[in-house]
Amino acid sequence: MSTHPTPRRALGGFRPSGALAGVIPFFAYTTVFLLIPTVVVVVGAFLDGAGRPTTANVAGLFEPAFTKALWQSIVLSAVTAVAGAAIGAVLAYAVSTGRPDGILKRFVTSLCGVLAQFGGVALAFAFMASFGGTGLLTVWLGTIGMAPSSPIWLYEWNKGLMLVYLYFQIPLMLIVFLPAVEGLRPQWREATATLGGTTWTYWSRVAAPILFPSFVGATLLLFTNAFSAYATAAALVSQASPLVPLQIASTFSSEVLLGRENIGKAMALAMVVIVAIVMAIYAWIDKRASRWMQR
Repeated sequence: MSTHPTPRRALGGFRPSGALAGVIPFFAYTTVFLLIPTVVVVVGAFLDGAGRPTTANVAGLFEPAFTKALWQSIVLSAVTAVAGAAIGAVLAYAVSTGRPDGILKRFVTSLCGVLAQFGGVALAFAFMASFGGTGLLTVWLGTIGMAPSSPIWLYEWNKGLMLVYLYFQIPLMLIVFLPAVEGLRPQWREATATLGGTTWTYWSRVAAPILFPSFVGATLLLFTNAFSAYATAAALVSQASPLVPLQIASTFSSEVLLGRENIGKAMALAMVVIVAIVMAIYAWIDKRASRWMQR
């Protein structure tokens, strides 16, 4: 007969655990900074300035000004995501060939971790100080007769802003895609060579199909990262406001039409829907890609 005492059970068969207290700050943080703002946006998108239900805000999303901003935001995000993913994937493979405990590999991954989070006004100022009308590189290129004809390109969403976005998109791609590249096993290349396959055969029939889901998922993550960026774009192209985040900010900081004070919340709701769709696809692809890493 066992002498161990029977543990007491709380009411309803549930016994509180000390581990639950550790996640309370996390749930409190997500509630205050994620759940509540999302509810405010969703509810406010269907209310007018007096708090009465209306669909005028959502109908305003089909106006030319918003559709143009939405299209330009999608183009900006897609171009920087694809370009950043392509360059970052090549760099990730180059880093994966180094020694696992090598100083260079650790330095590159640590540097990319910092650069991926470096954005906002500080990044915009760094590019203006380098490529602006009186920037360091612009002046230096002028001394050798290679200065650009006009420095305005830096402040255009389809030129300068894309270059600035790539500054943090490429490091982010390296960090996200590196584990997938390192998941390629040397035995797969050896088996391909044993069966008479070439390097092209290995990459086209073995490595590429395995890495493709992870590559697409990382590209979608980069798209979301660029689509939701605000501070960098506001510091460079805030006057024209051609992007959705900038238009949302302008509805709260400038005069708006009477009775449509919540049009900015409707724009934010549109962004939430787009980001939710993209992240759902990313989660599905990431789940499929993880199966290869577990085999």
